[in-house]
Amino acid sequence: MNLRLTWVQPEDLIGHELRQAAEDGRDASEIAHRWRAAGGPPAPSAAGASPQPAPPRLRALASRLLDELAELPSPLSVHEPTDLPAIRAACPGWPRSGTAAEASGPGAAASGPVAEALMDRLHAAWLGRAAGCLLGKPVEKLPLHAIRALARATGNWPLADWFTAKGVPGELLDAHPWNRRSARTSLAENIDGMPEDDDLNYPLLDLLLLQRYGPGFGTADVARLWLDELPAGRTFTAERVAYRNLLCGLEPPLTALRHNPFREWIGAAIRADVHGWTHPGDPAAAAEQAHRDAVLTHTANGVYGAMFIAAALAVAATGNADVHGCLRAGLRVVPPRSRLAEAVRSGIETAGAHSDFDTVVDRLHAGHGSYHWVHVIPNAALLAAALTHADGDFSGSICRAVSGGWDTDSNGATAGSLAGLLAGHPDRLPGRWTAPLKNRLASSVGDFDGIGFDSLARLTCAHTNLREDPRP
Repeated sequence: MNLRLTWVQPEDLIGHELRQAAEDGRDASEIAHRWRAAGGPPAPSAAGASPQPAPPRLRALASRLLDELAELPSPLSVHEPTDLPAIRAACPGWPRSGTAAEASGPGAAASGPVAEALMDRLHAAWLGRAAGCLLGKPVEKLPLHAIRALARATGNWPLADWFTAKGVPGELLDAHPWNRRSARTSLAENIDGMPEDDDLNYPLLDLLLLQRYGPGFGTADVARLWLDELPAGRTFTAERVAYRNLLCGLEPPLTALRHNPFREWIGAAIRADVHGWTHPGDPAAAAEQAHRDAVLTHTANGVYGAMFIAAALAVAATGNADVHGCLRAGLRVVPPRSRLAEAVRSGIETAGAHSDFDTVVDRLHAGHGSYHWVHVIPNAALLAAALTHADGDFSGSICRAVSGGWDTDSNGATAGSLAGLLAGHPDRLPGRWTAPLKNRLASSVGDFDGIGFDSLARLTCAHTNLREDPRP
């Protein structure tokens, strides 16, 4: 029997850590030479494990080399801290929590017409997150040229509707098959409610987190919740490594550091929505809450991705903001000399300079294509570009985010979440995106399987404090 446990085997991690070292400026050339000289393979290009298990000698060597790599200093760490006080100190425009520039007045639990309007926004955000995720699911892991070819084969380019296999030539599907886990539930001809996805599981977990521990939760509480409610098989990349580290007896923040080459990938960013949704008008509080969640699994830019999204969503949740103000607010909680801040700025600037979004995407891929397709930096650049270029339009936001490649379902989900908030009401989202969801979400988390998005909006609203007189 050949059981290949993905995302945690040392021989599969070492290639990713060598790549991470090159990205954060560590000189790992001697370690890389020793790995190659011993016959060590490169990192798997797309899958979580190499096709065949490594011999014991290579696995042992990989584990030792991972320890050595962890000891190498990064020259970028001075501009890319992980500790929250250091992040705040690096951000000259950091908003004061509770008196953010986007809001004024004391916090108060939403009630009456205020609560109804907020619930409508949250309902649209949940639907938007689901629709954007579902749009990106069948083409996850596919290269950009394959996504374009599959959509063009059915006259769906620029992307404007669900992907479909109807009309796609067989030889094209043979060359670029749909994501094997998603094709049966995410093509236009077979969508029947929202299928399970980690991009929706994590917001559900964050609802449970607030229910059990309140907004003052600690990182250890996130870990306890995961061990209670999150099946290990539903975790990937940094989340699975952190889960393994917890079972090995490590505590946060070591869970994010030990043999974790995925610590700057997109995983923490896809867990940020509830933190932003529940802090309308208070991007600082949203970012701080996202930080406590993120450091279980991520460091530096991986953490900033979550903080950026949470802050942007907190401003969008006021109902009085535009997409450009939301992105500016997100940047205020990210160290300005970090690679993530530079990537977001490049996405915004590139989107503003070109009317053709394919040109925008090509330029972003040229500038950030050396990163793994799940790394947070290229995906943050693309997300910012898609939202900027669509100028708040819901369909334009999710379609641009997905059509840009890389982590298609995660980018589509986050774009849909923010654009849904800006739309303000589920009825303002086009029916072609919301009707197939059938107000039904599948999940293996808690008791949420089959829950409706309207019910999720009510649950989220119950944990939300709305600032009085929120202003963009």
